[in-house]
Amino acid sequence: MSTQIAIRLPDDMVAFLDKSVAAGNAPSRAALVARALEREMRRQVAEDDAAILRERGTTEELDELVNWSVTHTTVED
Repeated sequence: MSTQIAIRLPDDMVAFLDKSVAAGNAPSRAALVARALEREMRRQVAEDDAAILRERGTTEELDELVNWSVTHTTVED
């Protein structure tokens, strides 16, 4: 399910959306905005996970997973 919303963006952001769509980097403005929001959602979850690790520390049973994650995932700004 999806919900349509209206947002107000600065002109330079709208120009970026239009340029990206015209270049074929995204099928639509909405798709590009959704992709950016999904990235932000993943970033916030990763921050929460990092905070938990700082509080609780690591355990040996998670070492293999942590090592795999470091080599197989990327975190974008």
